[in-house]
Amino acid sequence: MIFKSKNTDLNFVDGVGFLTFPSLSELDFVNHAFSTRIGGVSTGEFKSMNLNFKRGDDPEKVTENYQIFCQAAGFDYRTLVSSSQDHNTNVRFVTKNDCGIGIFREHDMPSVDALITNEPDVTLVTHYADCTPLLFADPEKKVIALAHAGWRGTVGKIGEITVEAMQEKYGCDPTDIIAVVGPAIGQCCYEVDTPVYEQFASLTELKPAYFTKSLGHSKYLVDLKETNRRMLLEAGLLSINITISDVCTRCNSGLLYSHRASGGKRGGLIAMMRINS
Repeated sequence: MIFKSKNTDLNFVDGVGFLTFPSLSELDFVNHAFSTRIGGVSTGEFKSMNLNFKRGDDPEKVTENYQIFCQAAGFDYRTLVSSSQDHNTNVRFVTKNDCGIGIFREHDMPSVDALITNEPDVTLVTHYADCTPLLFADPEKKVIALAHAGWRGTVGKIGEITVEAMQEKYGCDPTDIIAVVGPAIGQCCYEVDTPVYEQFASLTELKPAYFTKSLGHSKYLVDLKETNRRMLLEAGLLSINITISDVCTRCNSGLLYSHRASGGKRGGLIAMMRINS
């Protein structure tokens, strides 16, 4: 396996592979990780570190994968809170009372694609397999957030909505927020048809020529990461505080689950983030 990246680190602990991002690793008040396929107990199309309960894998194996991953990446399994994603733009403010939801407790909200907390020892968990992870940390207010931005969530401006929620609930200043646009399917591999392209072309304030490209015959390439970066700038973040991971999930489908590369036969990746106590 060959992994090349200028701004995303591949780590191995006890045989478990996970990614981290230097701009967040420099912050001593948070721990974060993005999972890979490596180091779990799942088999077949889920091999091996599947962290999605909804794909048809054995739930006991998924639970064991979570426990293995938490041990390797430095998280407490008992503190996990998972989003219940449906490609929408709803935000949930998370507290210690929510620990276990979506992992060893049932989901109690049907549509949540972004999680925010200011409480230590609460671990946010969001899910991916080509969609764009958005990770946020405010070192001044000690607030963190994760958001799942598929194409619908991207067009729906979930990144901007998450930043606004951090401002309104916790008084965060966007110029203080450190953000990572994480591993996702790159423009190199993300081909869409006209109806989806038109949704991105409607974002005229972001200048769609910078993140869309026509292939002819009603086919287009879309850059989800750049679209989200531009939205975060619109939300008030500083360019210097935004990192775009150069890792494409489809190009690295041996390391990362990719819905498109597998034709939908795959497990799931997660982003995790916690405020240290």
